[in-house]
Amino acid sequence: MPKDTNRITLEVSGLAKDALAALQSTNWPATNWVRLLAVFVEQPGAEPLPMLGEHRVESGRLRFVPAFPLEPGLRYRAVFDAGQLPGTDSAVAGKVTSVLQVPVQPERATTTVTQVYPSADVLPENLLKFYVHFSAPMSRGDIYEHIRLLNEANQPVELPFLELAEELWSTDMLRLTLFIDPGRIKREVKPLEEIGPALVAGKRFMLVIGGNWKDANGNRMKRAFMKQFTVGPPDREPPEPRRWTYTPPPVRTREPLAVDLAKPMDSALALRMIHVVDESGRAIPGQAFLTERERIWKFLPQHSWKAGHYSLIVETTIEDLAGNNIGKAFEVDVFDGVSKRLEQTTVKLPFELR
Repeated sequence: MPKDTNRITLEVSGLAKDALAALQSTNWPATNWVRLLAVFVEQPGAEPLPMLGEHRVESGRLRFVPAFPLEPGLRYRAVFDAGQLPGTDSAVAGKVTSVLQVPVQPERATTTVTQVYPSADVLPENLLKFYVHFSAPMSRGDIYEHIRLLNEANQPVELPFLELAEELWSTDMLRLTLFIDPGRIKREVKPLEEIGPALVAGKRFMLVIGGNWKDANGNRMKRAFMKQFTVGPPDREPPEPRRWTYTPPPVRTREPLAVDLAKPMDSALALRMIHVVDESGRAIPGQAFLTERERIWKFLPQHSWKAGHYSLIVETTIEDLAGNNIGKAFEVDVFDGVSKRLEQTTVKLPFELR
């Protein structure tokens, strides 16, 4: 069973040269191939299932290349009928049968959930989303079979998530964005009125990621993951960058700039929507990261700080844990009148290093 372009093939060797030449002739009917060499999938309690594939004569051998890879664990039966060879006396020739089975490779359960954001132990009642980070690329499809939200009684919360057909994965399949159903958050909408909120202030909950979830290599996860948290009051106050405070780093060092965001923020957006620029508006190269349960934003410059004027540029579409943007609460409908609107797309926060 040599491998041909990563697909296991079955071959018959020792055939006479004139027989091989006849098989390669255009006069050889295609319907004769399956009588000469047939491959079946054995099924317990049922008739064997013929396999689809292509017959070839290559390098002095008759070969059968399956249309699909052989599945580990299944039994296959190959039957070669020498009596079907051109110019052979079928009464004298016989059949050769071979049974084979591709061994099942032991699973290498190495993939784990490395982090779930928000990382805080107390989350707002109107929490909008979770980010689930994995140590290796995961498989797509049927993700909600592996994710549960349990209440204090260890019972599953009914339909807590917005189950999207288009799953929200990062391009490397290492991060999944999991939305709480907005209908269970916004007031005066049917799901909230009829079913109630997914999260209830003052109660404890647990997010469970099942260990049977398979990674991109088809291996189950190494273990399940559980995040316990308490629910606090809802947060309906939009982020206000003017209230943020910062700790200036010493010049001529690469100490990080630390900014207190006044409350925990959406981790993915905070890392993408806050920028440091110099007096000319040029971006300062470096790496941003979050600490203190996503409340402290830090920026590590690529080069040492120089004395001068700088600014933080914050995109107004940044969100807190409840999905509130700068100048706009999550619950405000886009068609409603809003008393406070920001026309600009960014907010500029100047600071100076001496």
